[in-house]
Parts: sequence; structure tokens; C-alpha cells
Amino acid sequence: RVTVPGVRIPPLPLQRGCPKSRIAPFAIVYFGKKYYLTVAQKTNIIAMAKIVFKELTSNQNVLFPVSLSEKIAPNHPVRIVNSVVDALDISSLLSSYKGGGTSSYHPRMMLKVLFYAYLNNIYSCRKIEKALQENIHFMWLSGNSTPDFRTINDFRGKRLKEDIKSLFSAIVLLLQESGYVSLDVQYIDGSKVESASNRYTFVWRGSVEKNKVKLESKIQSILSEVDKHIEQDKQERAPDALPDMDSCGLREKVSALNKRLSGMNKAEKKQVKKLQEEYLPRLAKYESQLEKLGDRNSFSKTDEDATFMRMKEDHMKNGQLKPAYNIQIATENQFITNLGIYRRAGDTGTLIPFLQDFRETYHRQSSIVVADAGYGSEQNYEFMENAGIEAFVKYNYFHKEQKRTWKKDAFAIHNLYYNRGQDYYVCPMGQHMEYTGQRKSKSDMGYVSVLKRYQAQNCEGCPLKSQCHKSKTNRIIEVNYNLNRYKQKARERLMSEEGIYHRGRRCIEPEAVFAQIKHNSAWKRFRLRGLEKVKTEFTLVAIAHNLRKLAKKAGFLLFFTYFCRMTSRRGIIEKTKDVLKIKMDNKRAA
Repeated sequence: RVTVPGVRIPPLPLQRGCPKSRIAPFAIVYFGKKYYLTVAQKTNIIAMAKIVFKELTSNQNVLFPVSLSEKIAPNHPVRIVNSVVDALDISSLLSSYKGGGTSSYHPRMMLKVLFYAYLNNIYSCRKIEKALQENIHFMWLSGNSTPDFRTINDFRGKRLKEDIKSLFSAIVLLLQESGYVSLDVQYIDGSKVESASNRYTFVWRGSVEKNKVKLESKIQSILSEVDKHIEQDKQERAPDALPDMDSCGLREKVSALNKRLSGMNKAEKKQVKKLQEEYLPRLAKYESQLEKLGDRNSFSKTDEDATFMRMKEDHMKNGQLKPAYNIQIATENQFITNLGIYRRAGDTGTLIPFLQDFRETYHRQSSIVVADAGYGSEQNYEFMENAGIEAFVKYNYFHKEQKRTWKKDAFAIHNLYYNRGQDYYVCPMGQHMEYTGQRKSKSDMGYVSVLKRYQAQNCEGCPLKSQCHKSKTNRIIEVNYNLNRYKQKARERLMSEEGIYHRGRRCIEPEAVFAQIKHNSAWKRFRLRGLEKVKTEFTLVAIAHNLRKLAKKAGFLLFFTYFCRMTSRRGIIEKTKDVLKIKMDNKRAA
């Protein structure tokens, strides 16, 4: 019992520690084998336990340093990258080193670092340099080597451009040997990726050609005027013929005029000077731009290989064209088996070079090709048929053909009655549309199609004319029988059971891969400029994607193997228990 002068406290049993909770003006606390009287100002008294912290050994030296490999899990993706790169043949890459001078970082180590960096969505060389100094996975891969960002960038942009495609194909062949892909089927799709160039530094073919024509007319007028004055001054000398309108011919003409400056007046000298200093450089510039354009309609001044294309990512919401590249990929089980970078905006013209590149890479061709309607053209169907490829490729209006309105449209060409024996069509009013000839149509790829033409005899006074056609004369239709034959074959394949399977599979193959690359990997724009460097960059992205998928599948395989082992162990244990139980029961019965 404790007595406090002037304060009456009810008797309390004294116990070690604090009461759980008690509201009182005074409280008795036991601490360190003594009792203390404390003041509690209307608060709960909670028991205080002794706080213990773990030992901090950051400044302590160790006799045997810990290996970095011990801190990395056996199924970590960095081990997959290490094993795959060790299995690659990099003899061609090694042969590009000339030798001499200081020592170089080993290209196999640089490949491991780049592949693992892209696998972890690290695309900046400065960030890769920082990771090599801070991240234990990068330290383990590089063997504690620390190349700077310039070395990494030079290796990526200069060393790899000749060998990156062969490294990619070698990894795909490793996947084939492991059973992840078969290379018998290609699910093909394309996507446009914005270039690293400025969005507003564009050059258009139309404006270049228009300005070049205006400049040529100015040059011709100046040369004609100068030659006219020369002819008047020197009747005995015939004027020089006007040169061909190109920069080389104009340069020769200007050099010839400079030799006659002594016999010219001030105005003529001024015109010759203007030709040399203003018109000649402009003409050379226009010729250079037309040469860079090639068969394109535009290019960017800051990345001359990029073409202006309409993108789905339209932040201005006005259909703005942006400098971009058209990326084509072929996938199988969501592994990228082939890729291509093209400067054409449309997908139709990329299929044939893409399939040719597949054959050159793997020395074989897939037996099945699956693609959407953007690739369904007469030229592409003909190429795949000649190559022995079973094409599950849609064409325009494939889905529209399945609708009731399409089938019941009596005025459409495909629903008109056709007499194959006498070669004529019958319009909805029963009038014959006789064959009148044919014409040839040439595509931008140079492919020539043959279209047969049929014309009605007399459409005047027909009550259905307004619904049938809008021409002021008799109705004319053009039919491409070769394309219709290919469409019929494609329709039969696509509507078959196998075709329905491939059509459903295509939606989750290349489109899912593009979604993973663009959104999950945060790669929506190129960081390098120029077609060769762009190819290198996207090939690294594709390799990283394949290694990421391989690491996930390998991790699942390890888990599945462990699960099977544990399940089999449990089964053995249960069987053993049952056997022992039977023996015990038999003993008891005996």
C-alpha cells in the first residue's frame, strides 16, 4: 500500500508492469525494480515494451565478400539473358574489331547489358550507365565493368547495325529448338511509330516540284535575255544553246557567262551574279530533295528517312501527319519471328518484301500466312499462291459481305446475273450489259491488272436509273476476274473451321505484341534517327520482348515442375501412409 500526503488513493494490487488501462489523476508504474508515482492527465496508460533494432553493418568490413550471384534468384530474367547471349555465335561481330590501341569492352558483355536494359524498359544510354553502377543485376552481367554512355551508344548505333538482324534470327532459332515456335505460321500486322525528328520540319513533293518549275522558268528567262544581248552585240557569234535544266548544266552555263563579263553591261552582270549565288543553289537543293523523296511524297528535314503518316495517336485531334516509320512484325505464340521497317504508309506494299526477307533470313518459308484486310491485294495473293503459301488473308469488304444489306443489294456488280457462255451481265431491269473492251491498271508498285468493261445499251427512261448509277450516259461496269478468283479462294479459306481459328488467333497475336511493346514497355517513339539506326533500335526492342516472354514461360515451367514434384511427393507420402495403416490394422487384427 502506498500513501501520498493529501491524496487518497484506493488500494491497488502491485504487479510488475503497467495496468492495461486506467483513467486516474495519478498512476503507479513499476520500472527497474522500483515503484514510481506519475501524473496521468486524462490519458490512457499503455504498456511500453523494450525496443530492439537490428544491427547496422553498413560500415563494417567483411573478410569474405558476398558474391553478387548469390543475391540473384535462380529464375530471375537476368539469368535467362545471360544464358541466351552465351549461346549466341558472335564471330561476325568479333571480326568487326580491328585491334590495336587500348582494350575494348567485350561485345558479349555489351550485348547482355543492352538486352537486359531494353527488357527493363531502359532505353537511354545515360540511364544504362547509371544502372551499371547501382543495380546488382547489371553489375553481375557486366562483371563490374562500367562503360560510359558514349561507349554504349557507339556500340548500339555503329557496331550492331550490321549484325543485329542475325542475332535476332539466332535467338528465334533457339526458341524453335526449344519448342516455343515452329516457324510454320506467320501472324502479320503493322503499326506506325513516330520518328525522333521534329514534327514540323516537313518537305512535300508537290511543293518541291511546283517551286522547281517556277525557278526553272525564271532561269530560262534570264538566260534568254542574256543570250539575246550577246547576239546583238556580237552578230558574228552564234548564241549558246540553253542548257538542260539541271544544276550541272546551269553551272556550266554560268561559268561560260563569267568569262564574258567584260562585254556585259551592269544589268547583265547583276543577272549572272543572281544566277550563280541564288538560283543555282536553290535548283541544286530541289534536285537533292527530289532524290531523297524517291517514290515517297514527303520526308522530314531532321530525319530524311522518315515519312509523314497519319497516326492513331492524334493529340491535336485534327488528323495531323507526323514523321514516322511503318513497322511490320510476324508473330507466333506472341514471339516475334520476323520484323521489317518500311517508309511506306500503307501495309499492302510491304507484304512481298516482308515475306522475301523471311525466306532470306531462315532459308525457308512459312506454309501459312495470316493477315488482315490491309494486305489483301491481287499482287499479294498472286505472290503467295506462286510461293506455295496457304494465305488466310482478308480483303476489303470481307466483313461487309456477310451483312444482309450487301447480299440484297440488287444494283451491286457482285449481285448482277452473269452469263458466262455469252459473256454479258444483266441489269435489274433485264437489259444486257455487253462486253466493250478492257483496260490495264498499273498500281504504285508497278503491278498491272486487267479489267474487263461492260456497258448497258440504253439507260434513258429507266425508272431505276437513279438507284442504279449516277452517270449521265449508260452504265459502265469494270470487272477484275483474276482478283475475284483470288477473293473466292480467300473467302473459302477464311470461312472454314481452320480459317475461323486463325482469324481469332490473329487478334491476340501481333496486336497483343504491339500493345505490350507500346504500352507495357512504354516504347511509343523512336529515339534514334536514320533508317539503319531505327532498324537497330526496334530489333533490340523485339529481342527484349522475346526474352521477356521466354523468362515468363521459363519461370512458369520451373513452378510447374516444382508443383509436379511436390504433387508426386505428396502422392507417395499418402500411399506410404495407407500402406502403413493397412499393416497396423493387420497387426491389430492378428
